[in-house]
Amino acid sequence: MTGARTPALIWCPFPDADAALAVIDTLLDEALIACGNVLPGMQSRFVWNGQKDSATETGALLKTNAARLARAVSRLSELHPYEEPAIVAWHCETGAPGTLAWLAGIGD
Repeated sequence: MTGARTPALIWCPFPDADAALAVIDTLLDEALIACGNVLPGMQSRFVWNGQKDSATETGALLKTNAARLARAVSRLSELHPYEEPAIVAWHCETGAPGTLAWLAGIGD
């Protein structure tokens, strides 16, 4: 599968599950994603502004398609409670046929 209907994923940590779910609900309401998975209790270690730090965060994996990916990332950046959220996104070329069809049809 290629083009605008290609499935895409977005990964982003949040400070807690409530923040992740609020953003996921908005992105679902705006038809920018088809699903958001929340992974609470994630331990993060990172370097930020030259300082090593750690935090307990909640991870979110968002499912969308290539046609909506840029707008979903932009909107996620606007809605996210962190000043500079760590957001990464990529296209997925392989998946179960039903999943590929589901994600291709977002907003239809």
